[in-house]
Amino acid sequence: MYIPDSFKRRRATESQVQSLLLPRSRVAHKGCFGRVLCIGGDLGMAGAIRLSSEACARAGAGLTSVITRPDNALSIVMMRPEIMAIGWQESSNILIDKLAWSDVVVLGPGLGTSDWGQSLFAQCHHVDKPCVVDADGLNLLAKVPDYRDNRIITPHPGEAARLLNVSIDEIEADRFAAIQRLQQNYGGVVVLKGAGSLIYDGKTLWICTCGNPGMATGGMGDVLSGIIGALLGQGLALVEAAYAGVWIHSRAADLCAQSGERGMLASDLFPFIRQLVNPR
Repeated sequence: MYIPDSFKRRRATESQVQSLLLPRSRVAHKGCFGRVLCIGGDLGMAGAIRLSSEACARAGAGLTSVITRPDNALSIVMMRPEIMAIGWQESSNILIDKLAWSDVVVLGPGLGTSDWGQSLFAQCHHVDKPCVVDADGLNLLAKVPDYRDNRIITPHPGEAARLLNVSIDEIEADRFAAIQRLQQNYGGVVVLKGAGSLIYDGKTLWICTCGNPGMATGGMGDVLSGIIGALLGQGLALVEAAYAGVWIHSRAADLCAQSGERGMLASDLFPFIRQLVNPR
């Protein structure tokens, strides 16, 4: 793949990612590995925030909590009791307390664009903590764009087009120019998803050559946002969490695809994610 000379470029590799995942201290406790708050799951989209939060836990976050619709909280806790899921309505102070509790925020999986999702976004996206914004968080960000140094955004081409107010064809015609514009406009680190996902922090362009067409299914992006949030919680820098998260996610899908690409589910990646965040 041709990359313009204007980019300082690197390829995300297994050895680079493994060098970031150091052995844990024998006296470590859950407070050492980050408190990650995942926010989303409007009506009919509980699966998105469930996938994101479980990916976060599977990738090694010390504590994972969810703010979601009240109707979703019980089902998440029943299926994955290690995740602290709390229902939120606009009159509740729970959100303020959980934002203060968290070290990292993952905003957007299944968030929707209804009044509920818009209210959550408005109260969360200015919080001065490392943040991963995905899915409908990106669609809402496109309506009120701002620049932040401590944020990772993870658009697919359609979301990137909305963020830049251009067509998807324009994004795909020059993905390198697109990710450069996204970073200049929004700051932080940008992950432009697709075949050959790109990661850019304004200085270095990373490319991930792992992955396969079996990933073209619902929920894959939610899993990625949870992995990146977990890595941030464990102390990785923004760009490290972004390129390591993309590699782990894509490599997990390649391992999963050994049983076939068709019919791969986002949740099928969980055993492989755990394997990859524990390098031997």
